[in-house]
Amino acid sequence: MSLRLRILVVDDEPQIHRFLTPALEAAGFEPVRAETAAAALREIALRAPDAVILDLGLPDMDGKDALRKARAFYDGPILILSARDRETEKIDALDLGADDFVEKPFGVGELLARLRAAIRRGPRGEAAPTAVRCGDLDIDLAMRSVRRKGAPVRLSPKEFELLGRLVEGGGKVITHRQLLTAVWGPAHEHDTQYLRVFVGQLRQKLEADPARPEHIVTEPGVGYRFVVPA
Repeated sequence: MSLRLRILVVDDEPQIHRFLTPALEAAGFEPVRAETAAAALREIALRAPDAVILDLGLPDMDGKDALRKARAFYDGPILILSARDRETEKIDALDLGADDFVEKPFGVGELLARLRAAIRRGPRGEAAPTAVRCGDLDIDLAMRSVRRKGAPVRLSPKEFELLGRLVEGGGKVITHRQLLTAVWGPAHEHDTQYLRVFVGQLRQKLEADPARPEHIVTEPGVGYRFVVPA
């Protein structure tokens, strides 16, 4: 019986499978192939994979619709792999429940790294982290405590709430819309400049070099993620 993690690759381009199958096998995974949304949804329902790599341009259904249907009964990691490079496509996919988004053409090293990170985070719905310790930074959400190099860091209520949302993401991309709605409410979902100011304030207080942040990382045009460096 194989102990390798099963990765469902959903793409109608044969060359993608020819490229990804040996790469996934070499990385210790068991790739499973699907070329349509219907086949993918059937596979997920019958034998849920450990993660899904999903193309948006499928022949029988838009990939975002397939993502929406899959999220109705599947809580494992889903990475979007697509040639659609518009920011709105990334944002829509993330808002619909994707864990990450990789553009075509892509480097296999980046894809595998993002896949491993998504698998480490585990299924959606698991308890979010309440404490993070990395380098000289110590964050305890339950205690509402932040320390850097052992010294307390004073955060405003909104700064702490924003940091909490990022930390709870567990390394996932959180879109501008998601952050603004969660922290400031639906009326502010388009105030990205407002969000940028608060992110800048957090970086000034938490990052060793705010100009080259290691923890609060920008996904250009999409949002932010909180990273615990290896």
